Amino acid sequence: MFHIVLLEPEIPHNAGAAGRLALATGSTLHLVEPLGFSLGDKHVRRTGLDYWHSVDLRVWKSFDELQAAASREAAFWFLSTKAQRTAWNAPYRAGDYLVFGRETKGLPEEMVHAAGDQALRIPMQPGGTRSLNLSTAIAIVLYEAVRRQNPDW
Repeated sequence: MFHIVLLEPEIPHNAGAAGRLALATGSTLHLVEPLGFSLGDKHVRRTGLDYWHSVDLRVWKSFDELQAAASREAAFWFLSTKAQRTAWNAPYRAGDYLVFGRETKGLPEEMVHAAGDQALRIPMQPGGTRSLNLSTAIAIVLYEAVRRQNPDW
């Protein structure tokens, strides 16, 4: 249905949780190297539980390599606290890519700037927190995109 992209993820628990979200929604999980952990890490497997082997997982050497392999019809949505547009009004389509950055730094600013209207943020109460946990952010945006495709699901 959708593609979840983790750009240089650092924490194995988040990759495991993203894998479960991908499996629950019929999505594909893309990990862009370098990874801050091994895919054999017990924390990835523990968070992914006994589902990890069923996840449609693809690992890429670079983001450019992933983009070159993507369908031309697919949109890339870049999630960042620095984006102006909210994730609530993006015109998601099945097959789109939801791109998330590293846990400690997010997406590179130049990537967010270059994305223009395809850079999205999750609204948060001012002064409440700087950001959300990566797997929480993935769940929020992924399920909003899925809801738009399948309102009765």
